[in-house]
Amino acid sequence: MQSDLLYHIALTMVPHIGDVHAKALLQHFGSAESIFAARKSLLDKFPGIGIIRSKSIKTFNAFSRAEEELRFIEKYKIATLTQIDTTYPKRLLHCYDAPSLLYYKGNANLNQNRVISVIGSRNHTEYGKEMTCRIIEDLAQNDVVIVSGLAYGIDALAHRCALKNKLFTIGVLAHGLDRIYPAANKILAKEMTVNGGLLTDFMSGTKPDKQNFPKRNRIVAGISDATVVIETNINGGSMITAELANNYNKDVFALPGRATDSKSTGCNYLIRSNKAALITSATDILQFMNWSGAPEKKKVMQKELFTELTPHEQAILQIIREKETASIDEITPGCGFSSSMIAAAILNLELQGIITCLPGKIYKLL
Repeated sequence: MQSDLLYHIALTMVPHIGDVHAKALLQHFGSAESIFAARKSLLDKFPGIGIIRSKSIKTFNAFSRAEEELRFIEKYKIATLTQIDTTYPKRLLHCYDAPSLLYYKGNANLNQNRVISVIGSRNHTEYGKEMTCRIIEDLAQNDVVIVSGLAYGIDALAHRCALKNKLFTIGVLAHGLDRIYPAANKILAKEMTVNGGLLTDFMSGTKPDKQNFPKRNRIVAGISDATVVIETNINGGSMITAELANNYNKDVFALPGRATDSKSTGCNYLIRSNKAALITSATDILQFMNWSGAPEKKKVMQKELFTELTPHEQAILQIIREKETASIDEITPGCGFSSSMIAAAILNLELQGIITCLPGKIYKLL
């Protein structure tokens, strides 16, 4: 396993091979080591790879740097998560550009039932501060994991409020785990590693360069059920995250502000353009997400009582039972039925109250 991890690290370093290409290659060849061992002629013909990318793979010679990263991981007991690992964030798997490798230091479950990203301006107002703390405090009774980017402003505030209310909180970094940026958040980050975690797809030694932040933002958007934008101007970095969340078919919520407040121009735009739902409290989020109250016990029992199901419905139900939650992409190859048959069967199961659809087209038993 250490051998393939070494090759997996190396794969993330190959020029011209991004997460989308890496995912396709890994699915086809089965392991990172097999990709490097493949004949160039085979790589040349692989869809989306071609001569230039295959040459980058076959001429890659920085394995010593990958070995160095492996030693760093072992020394600091950092978890590495690939897309086939059960601990890899399942919500990210539904994003076309999901990281092929993640580095994680923490103890929070990245697949917790309820995960919310809270983002906003680096220079928030008192209104933004008050509403961030109020919303997170009110979410505390619902066992929600709070995700943000560990930046100045709303990000750091969201992490601190989560810790204060005994919620796990995860910071997604735009650099390696050998540093904390901004440095003022070092103490906060240390607290988070024992009450949440720090997550990144960047190797150690990677600096927090400007181009890394949009890449970081895709994880913030993809790892959660929904993204809450507290305050941002129309050109703020939070707008990138909100747009990414929309592209991933995630729910986006925005706190409205005064028309004359520059810190709220982004939020007001998201609401006005129907890219975010307007919220004024945690109650709004819970209602939108259908998280209010505990499931009725009789619904838990129902899944064992339905015996008159079609073969299609039984096959789908078995897959969801085994996986606990399953996306349409996981259900389709497992069933072997046509897309129309699967869609009809899923609809019938939903109408009978046996399964429910979570954000991101993920299905679970009721």
